[in-house]
Amino acid sequence: MISEGFIEPHFFAGYSGGRKSILPGIAGKNTIFANHCSEFIADMNARTGILKDNPIHKDMLFAAEKAKLAFILNVVINSKKRIVNSFAGNFIKAHEKGCEFLQSLAEKKAIKSDIVITSNGGYPLDQNIYQAVKGMTAAEACAKPGGVIIMVAACNEGHGGESFYRWFSEASSPKEVFDRIKLIPRDETVADQWQAQILARILMKYKVIMVSEIQNRKLIEKMHMIYASSIDEALDKAWKITNHDAGIVVIPDGVGVIIRDN
Repeated sequence: MISEGFIEPHFFAGYSGGRKSILPGIAGKNTIFANHCSEFIADMNARTGILKDNPIHKDMLFAAEKAKLAFILNVVINSKKRIVNSFAGNFIKAHEKGCEFLQSLAEKKAIKSDIVITSNGGYPLDQNIYQAVKGMTAAEACAKPGGVIIMVAACNEGHGGESFYRWFSEASSPKEVFDRIKLIPRDETVADQWQAQILARILMKYKVIMVSEIQNRKLIEKMHMIYASSIDEALDKAWKITNHDAGIVVIPDGVGVIIRDN
C-alpha cells in the first residue's frame, strides 16, 4: 500500500501525515473512535509536536503496520500552501524525517503570559468553533494559570457539530463535561467527544474570549465562553479579568506552530 499527504502540526496526534493516511484515513468508525478515546486524549504526550510515548501516534503506527503501508510520499508546505520539502520511503522513517524538518521551522519556546491572542490562520480553518479548538491549544501552552485566551475566528458555520455543541450547552460547567467524558470507556467513544474533552480541559484552566460574528454570541456563551465583537473589546474584557499590566503574547496562526512549554 502506498499513501501520500502532507505533514503539519496536529493537536493530539503530534503531527499529521505518514500513518494518518491509514488511521483515520481509511479506518472504520469504531477504530477511529477508539483511537480518539478519552484515555488517549488525556495523556500528556497527546499534544502538538510530540510523537514519543504518544498513545494516539502509537495506535496509528500499529494500524499502518497491520494495513501493510509500504511507502509514503509526504510534503511540508509553507503559509502560502507551497511545497518547501518532500519526504518519501518507509512510512515511519520518512515521516519522522519530515516531522523533524517541520519542527525546525515551526517550533517556538513558550513565552508565558496572562493574555494570549491567537487564531486558526483565517479561512478555511476558522469556519466554526469545533475547528477553533485547535488554535486554542497553542495558546494553552503559553497562557499562565488562570489567564485569558483570546481566540479570533469568524465561525461562519457556527459551532461545527451538534453533538460537540450539546456537550457544553447542556452542562452546568466545563468540569461537568470533562468528568463525564473521562468515564466513557475506549470502546464506547462517541462522536466529537475528543474535541469537547480538549475544549473542556482548556476552559477549566483559562477564560476564553472568542472574537467572532455577532450571530454566534449566544452559542459561544452557551458553550461557557465569553463573546467579543472585536479585538479591542476582547482586550478590555481580558484586562478586567487580569489587570492592565498583564502581558500579552500573540500567536498569529495557532494551528501552524509548535509551542514548547518545557
